[in-house]
Amino acid sequence: MKICVLSDSHDNLPLLEAAARDAKAAGAEAILHCGDVVAPSTLKVLFPLKLPVHVIHGNNSGDPWAMGRIVKRSEGMIQYHGQDAELELAGHKIFVVHYPHYARALATTGDYKIICCGHSHKPAIQQVANMKGGMSWVVNPGTVGGVGNEPATYIFADLKTMEFEVKTLDKNSHTVVSKVADDLYV
Repeated sequence: MKICVLSDSHDNLPLLEAAARDAKAAGAEAILHCGDVVAPSTLKVLFPLKLPVHVIHGNNSGDPWAMGRIVKRSEGMIQYHGQDAELELAGHKIFVVHYPHYARALATTGDYKIICCGHSHKPAIQQVANMKGGMSWVVNPGTVGGVGNEPATYIFADLKTMEFEVKTLDKNSHTVVSKVADDLYV
């Protein structure tokens, strides 16, 4: 199973849509949004893609009432989990939380194969040794909204091979301009 992991869209509809469309074209079967959607109406751009979307609120939660209305209008496509989410996809336990320090802490438990986070606006992919003698992945897609001077990025993940690819979008043309992977592995 392939998925799109993104975060910190901060109301940037064109970049959110571009990332999701690119991921779907590459075979993504679900989208994980690690928070800071801000205005829930932003998620409407994902409706035509007909992919399951799991979203949490982050530290810029916007309007929770409006989020409920968007979720209802999505007819089950968008699942709003509140401050964090525990999921199982392709046989892997995945935790979605906004803050990287919580993600690293959760990784050490060994309870999850992948912990997705956001907040820092900087993409990073890291394996963390856990208390169960294995390794857990901490995946931060950066900011798909290209907040401030940061590039607009998301992560395309293959859950079968455990390969993670950071993709960068051009902020003006809203197209993928580069794929970065090796230098972001910590």
